[in-house]
Amino acid sequence: MLRLHNFIRPAFRSRRWAHNIPTFSHLNSVNEEDIAHFSSILAPTSILSTLSSVSTPADDIAPYNVDWMGKYHGQANSVLRPRTTQQVSEIVKYCAQRKIGIVPQGGNTGLVGGGISLQKEIVLSLGAMNNVRSFDPVSGVLVADAGCILQSLSEYIAPHNHIMPLDLGAKGSCQIGGNISTNAGGLRLLRYGSLHGTVLGLEVVLPDGTILDQLSTLRKDNTGYDLKQLFIGGEGTLGIVTGVSILTPPAPQATNNIFLALPRFDNVLPLFQTVKRQLGEIMSAFEYIDRTAYDMGLQHGLGPLLSADEVGDSQCFVLVETSGGNQDHDLEKLNNLLESLLTADEPLINTGVLSQSPTQFNSIWALREGLTECVQKEGKPYKYDVSVPLADFQNVVDAVRERMISKGLYGDHAISKVMGYGHVGDGNLHLNVIAKHGYRPELEAALEPFIYEIVAERKGSVSAEHGIGSMKRDALHYSKSEISIEWMRKVKQVFDPLNIMNPGKVLP
Repeated sequence: MLRLHNFIRPAFRSRRWAHNIPTFSHLNSVNEEDIAHFSSILAPTSILSTLSSVSTPADDIAPYNVDWMGKYHGQANSVLRPRTTQQVSEIVKYCAQRKIGIVPQGGNTGLVGGGISLQKEIVLSLGAMNNVRSFDPVSGVLVADAGCILQSLSEYIAPHNHIMPLDLGAKGSCQIGGNISTNAGGLRLLRYGSLHGTVLGLEVVLPDGTILDQLSTLRKDNTGYDLKQLFIGGEGTLGIVTGVSILTPPAPQATNNIFLALPRFDNVLPLFQTVKRQLGEIMSAFEYIDRTAYDMGLQHGLGPLLSADEVGDSQCFVLVETSGGNQDHDLEKLNNLLESLLTADEPLINTGVLSQSPTQFNSIWALREGLTECVQKEGKPYKYDVSVPLADFQNVVDAVRERMISKGLYGDHAISKVMGYGHVGDGNLHLNVIAKHGYRPELEAALEPFIYEIVAERKGSVSAEHGIGSMKRDALHYSKSEISIEWMRKVKQVFDPLNIMNPGKVLP
């Protein structure tokens, strides 16, 4: 097993680590007068507040103050649920005048605390803004409100033989505005690229209440600075995304997948090269699952996709998806691939299965997509979404496990499992460290900044697709230089000089 000292250079040991909640002395709390003003903008049903003028039960506010993992807990006493961009504009303009902090919130499916208040900022929930504004089946351009749920958009364009360019495990509850604000990647990035390429235009309410309308449906528009890119991945710190214009690709006419068991992790990279070479343009996903994650999935009713005898002592697994225009052509390529893999002089795989029906296709994907829910059933997860070179996926997982063992924190009394799965096609590892009995300060202290240090050692990124939020704010310097961070601060100052927009997120 790889030892920890092989990973850490002295330069990283000397870095100071602080992870403190910032103070917002420049901001005001929401009071009764503020609620009265918001009542002139919104219907009574669109305002939740524990203040006496509204007296919403605390249990009704709780879902907006706690993330879905139960890790981050906010203190907002009021939640606003606007239905139009104009309402958002009026709310933000008032908050700027009163210096009230605003936390934009979508489906609250984030993993880094980006949508949870840190102190008493007001939560602005966009879920009621859920209308499709237009769809052009010729160009494939969809224009929709930010609060539209990703799966609902997929269902809306499906009859027109189009699909959304991103697909996530949380598609049934995440919202397109939140996806854009965190620059979500997901399962289709390998084929269709990131949101920086597929988003054609945005409508954004700026921190002074101004509506920036850049809802272009043009694929080519080379006129000046492309301002929308600042809000893709901006996590609501520069403005609130209220509308989106996005390019949706035609639905593939044939989709297939295969599930492969590998004897060792070292075979993943040569397998990736082989699959890319033989499948070419029809490969749309290449997902990695380590043995710990696979076994956990089986324990919670996912699969089995392969018999125990076939799996044997396989160390990891790969899911490959194809999306093409001709089923016979694609199946021929897949069968040839499987035959070459199984008959090679030095096989890269132990065994594999090719889906033979839509039900089997969905079952294979269910194992990969169901891992997140399984992790929640095991305990409280520390989730690290990082980018590292593909060759280091298992090294990082092993190093973290060894770290917890060396600290006496590995076992049912503390950390019960350390596992990795993710998107090999774009170098994105989802590292999951499960605390069986809940989050504890000594566990976090053992994990951070250790994990960020080994990622930096590999010249990786501390956030691949989930954003920075409040969790990784103080780890930003492991992936960005001081010059880069300073210019980010300057951009923030230009857009939000009062620092009311999602304060305490992204920037240290």
